[in-house]
Amino acid sequence: MKIYSVAEVTRYLRECLEADSLLADLWISGEVSNLSESAAGHLYFTIKDEASQLRCVLFHGARLALTIENGAAVVAHGHISIYEVSGTLQFYVDLVQPEGVGILHLEFERLKAKLAEEGLFEPARKRALPPFPQRIGVVTSPGSAVLHDIINIISRRYPVVELVLSPTPVQGDGASEGIVQALEALNDIEGIDLVILARGGGSLEELWAFNEEKVARAIYASKAPVISGVGHDTDFTIADFVADLRAPTPSAAAELAVPHRAELEGRIQSLRRALVAALSGEVDRYRQRSDELTRAASMHLGNFLTISKQRFRSQQRALNSLSPLATLDRGYALVQHSATGEVISHIAQVERGDAIDVKVSDGQFKGRVTGSKKGLQAWMNSFPLKKR
Repeated sequence: MKIYSVAEVTRYLRECLEADSLLADLWISGEVSNLSESAAGHLYFTIKDEASQLRCVLFHGARLALTIENGAAVVAHGHISIYEVSGTLQFYVDLVQPEGVGILHLEFERLKAKLAEEGLFEPARKRALPPFPQRIGVVTSPGSAVLHDIINIISRRYPVVELVLSPTPVQGDGASEGIVQALEALNDIEGIDLVILARGGGSLEELWAFNEEKVARAIYASKAPVISGVGHDTDFTIADFVADLRAPTPSAAAELAVPHRAELEGRIQSLRRALVAALSGEVDRYRQRSDELTRAASMHLGNFLTISKQRFRSQQRALNSLSPLATLDRGYALVQHSATGEVISHIAQVERGDAIDVKVSDGQFKGRVTGSKKGLQAWMNSFPLKKR
């Protein structure tokens, strides 16, 4: 016979209790008594009725700013387990609501608090809708008025988009499973830019499929952004909180999903006018700049020509000063041999009878050599000098 320790027995009891599906997800109603709060902020109290009582603990992290008072009639949610240190059976509470609230509302608040704590509602994780979607998945009941409205609105506003229906029941048994499967099917289709999850108005019971945890997690796992258009303006479901955008009605969801053709046409016209105005302004600026450059070029060209003319005249004067023609102006003549064109600078270049060309400042004439005298002295000797 095996003898067990107290710790082994209490551990076994805890494991048995926590493995029980009923005790793991439990709503209990009763009156609050023996309420106390620890230094860490945990609440300890008892829920009792006429026949029995149950010890409860509500940890600080799960209190959700609820106010609990002795004598209050409440409905609490949590799970049953054993605190092994003392061997005490306890109800571990995660949500408390006043008694008299419907069970569906209680479950709604419980799941809402749970998913909020996990971060499924965080605004930072919500995705922006694509401005110009090409393929939109629609999760709703086939043949419904909701589907008809969505098709009409999107066809009128933005007819270029393609709608892909992923059909599912939206009420009754199996609706939540169908919604999950429809969302998962759209994840497997290429090019889905956006998903509309839609259903018409109804009671809390009729909309309950959209409050199921499995649906919330399927929306969270969607590859494409999700617009929730479930019920009417005053209807809120868990799907609304998880979706990337909540629309007050299915029709509003269709309007939010796509731009309006008229608005796009107006925007295009506005952009066209702005472009024309911008181009006109650029042309005007280029014309003005062209005029400025033309004037600058003309000025620079005029200055260049003036300077060039001055340089040319200066060089011309310099050349003229070196020209033999200028020498002729001073009374000298240029003599060339008529036969060879050779300039005659020495007597030895000519002989008696040779024809010569003589150039002077205002023309030229021909001559012939009749004699020659070598050297300046010989020429001077040809003139008799008078003796004084």
